[in-house]
Amino acid sequence: MPIGTIEHTNLSVTNPQRSSELFQSLLGWKERWRGPSAMGGETIHVGNDHSYFALYTNERVAGDYAKGQPLNHLGMQVDDLDAAEKIIIGAGLEPFSHSTYDPGPRSFYFFDWDGIEFEVVSYE
Repeated sequence: MPIGTIEHTNLSVTNPQRSSELFQSLLGWKERWRGPSAMGGETIHVGNDHSYFALYTNERVAGDYAKGQPLNHLGMQVDDLDAAEKIIIGAGLEPFSHSTYDPGPRSFYFFDWDGIEFEVVSYE
């Protein structure tokens, strides 16, 4: 049986540079590539050596996505949840639904500027 992992996620956003800067700051990622998309528009790949977000835009990307249409949220793991929350607040975004799950991971959620929901989790 194959064993897999998520290699990348392609997200349509209104401002790929702004989103890239957020994920670089929040996750310690780097810009891996940027350029024209094969589908028209522009893309920035931001991530680490193993996985990344492809942040795509074109003239039709308007943002203002409805929660759960079709994506509920993306989960990201960090080693310092309190520092991550400060980065989110500093970007003008609002953390919500703070919780601790048994056996111990803490988390919060936030919506980015386009209405995409993210969960930030730490097993610290």
